[in-house]
Order: sequence, then structure tokens, then C-alpha cells
Amino acid sequence: MVLMRALRIALGAALCLAAISCGGSGGSGTSSPPPPPPPPPTSNVAAVIVDQGPSNQSVNALFTSVTVCVPGSTSCQTIDRIQVDTGSYGLRLLAPPLTLTLPVETFANGNSLVECTQFADGFSWGSVVTADIQIAGETAKSLPLQVIGDSRFPTIPAVCSGTGIEEDSVKAFGANGILGIGPFEFSCGDCDTNTHSSNPVYYACGTTCVATLVPTAMQEPNPVTRFAADNNGSIVDLPSVASTGAVTLSGSLIFGIDTQSNNKSGTQTVLTVDQNAELVMTFNGQTLAKSFIDSGSNAIFFADGNIAPCMTTDTGFYCPGNTLTLGPLSIQGQNGVMVNNLTFGVGNAQTMLQTNPNFNVLPELAGTLPTGLTGTFDYGLAFFYGKRVAVAVEGKTTSVGTGPYIAF
Repeated sequence: MVLMRALRIALGAALCLAAISCGGSGGSGTSSPPPPPPPPPTSNVAAVIVDQGPSNQSVNALFTSVTVCVPGSTSCQTIDRIQVDTGSYGLRLLAPPLTLTLPVETFANGNSLVECTQFADGFSWGSVVTADIQIAGETAKSLPLQVIGDSRFPTIPAVCSGTGIEEDSVKAFGANGILGIGPFEFSCGDCDTNTHSSNPVYYACGTTCVATLVPTAMQEPNPVTRFAADNNGSIVDLPSVASTGAVTLSGSLIFGIDTQSNNKSGTQTVLTVDQNAELVMTFNGQTLAKSFIDSGSNAIFFADGNIAPCMTTDTGFYCPGNTLTLGPLSIQGQNGVMVNNLTFGVGNAQTMLQTNPNFNVLPELAGTLPTGLTGTFDYGLAFFYGKRVAVAVEGKTTSVGTGPYIAF
């Protein structure tokens, strides 16, 4: 198995949700029949699994299934091995597994909307389409989503393609798509007023593709925010795993926080995040103000010049002579709440794969940060093992506070 490095750079998400106020009218003084009983709760739990993925080479990748339909029709397809990513926003599907032809969003002049999604190690290019989607019992109608590698738009602008390798295949992604359920509604909250000309996100494509402003209604949102209920956040619930790892690991993705009996908040620690979904972590005597917890990263990524990196294969990951226990690590939210004295293991990536080549769950897999990325500690999927981690969306309320926050 070859390790596939997955590391995201936090994208600004500064769009605030409108406040919602509710009021009631006084009684009329006349009797009325009792209201009908409330409908039964929606099934808000989707099964998730960590396994080798559709490319048979994924490690520490969390997957679920999504059903997509042509809007307003019964022409549907269920796609499995969609990666669950608390560090991004929106549903993005790889074109090869998609058998449906979904309608592309268009502007008034007929130009099509296409997006360049950028990662720490590459980019993807694809159309923005609409679909009705279902995950567990939750549905969202006419949801904008991205189709990565859409053959209808083969020409990629240089300002997009100049950011690294093209990641528009299942092999490159290690997944059939990405379900971005981070603590904001959009990944580009100001794209309705700013084209980000030096690094555009959205393009209007006719005979050529040019950077464009996009109304928020046309942008891909965090799908959870479009559910009729259970739309204020989500919870990733995974069992613990031995430090040596496992072949697979099964758990639950629960939608909503404090909306049903199975997603009640407890006594967990609540850490609010900044506009980039970042926290402050302190490690090795350094204060790392651009840190994050991210289920879409397949390792624990940090900088430590005292740990030997892998030199022949699996470069970008650590290969110490012996398994290390590192710490203390502290994590502080924007609300000042701090979790102290955390420790984590760092194993030899090559040894782990040689010893147990069928293992896809590796809690001690760690890697180096890309050049130029400083002040960061990326606590990837390993952080979620043995925890119930809630991610509340900005502006949405729960019994323990208002998002954006991460609680565990």
C-alpha cells in the first residue's frame, strides 16, 4: 500500500448566517382543536467506515454513502466511499463514478459555473451542478455541488492549474467524492463580492473561462445546512482502536446537535473556532495559531526537525526508529477554553505498512507539513478515534453554545 497524503489548507469562511427570531401571537379566547402530533423524527444517522477506499490504497479515510438524484426526478444513484471531511464545505463528486447527468448551474447570459478547488498539494476542476441528495433519512433539494473532472469542461485556466498536481480521479482522491461538513456554511463566504483574482475559486465558462462573482445561492453549501431539520451541525462518533491499528473501523455520522435524543450535548469541552475554523495549539514550546482538527486529513501533520522523515518511499511522513509518545499538546478555542496535556503516538510509517499491510486504520501515522505552511498543527482523523466529536455550524445554536465550535 502507498500512503496518499491528504492535508488541507483552511479556507476563509466569513459569511455569517442571518439571525432567526421566532414570535407568537396572543390567544383569541376561543377554543381550538389540539394540534396534530409531531411527525416521527427523521433517521439522522449515517453509517461510516474507515477502510481502503475505492482505490484500495486509502489510509485513515472516513467514508459514507450519498444518494444523488436529478432534481425533481426519480433518476437516482447511490454512491459509496464518499469521504467525510470536517475541514471543508460542500458535496463534491468525482465524475468517473457518477452515471447521472446533472444540470450545470448557469448565469443569465448562459455561461456555466465551474469551480477550482485548491488543496495543500494540488487542485481539482469541475462544474457546479444541482441535485437532490439524501444521506440517511436527511434530504436536501436542488443542492449545488461540484462534479470534479467533468468532461464537459476540459480546459483548465492556468491560474487554477498552476497550484500543483491535478486531482480529478478516484485514484488521486482515494475517494468517490468528499462530503464537506465543517463549521461554516460556505467555503468562500465572500465570493459574491470578491473574485479573488490572484487565486479565483469560481469561473464563468463560455468560449473561455474567466473568474467571476457568484451569488451565495449558486455556491455549494455545507449540505447539513440545507436539511429541513437536524441542520445545526453534525457529530462523528467512532470507537477507539489499538495503537497498532486495525483493518477497518465502523462508526456513525449523526446529523444535528440537540435536535433528537441521539445527539444530545453532554459535558464535553466546547472550543469555538475562528473564521478559518482554526484553533490555537501549543506543542514543543511553540504556539501554533493556525491549527485545526480535521477528519479529512489522513495523518497528524506537524513540524518537528528531531523526528526522522521517511526517505525512500512514503516521503512526507515520519519514520522514527522507535514509536514515539509525544506531548504535552494543548488545544485552545477562541472562547479561551483549553484542553491540556494531550499526548499522541508517532510510528514509523514504512514499518507500520510492512508489518500490517492490510491495516487501513493507523492512529500513529504522522507527517511533515508542506513547505511554507507554518504555525500549524493538523490533528487528522486519528483525533476522532475513540471520541464523539461535534461540529456546530456558525450562527446555529445548541444547548452548550452557538457555532462555530468543535466539542468533544
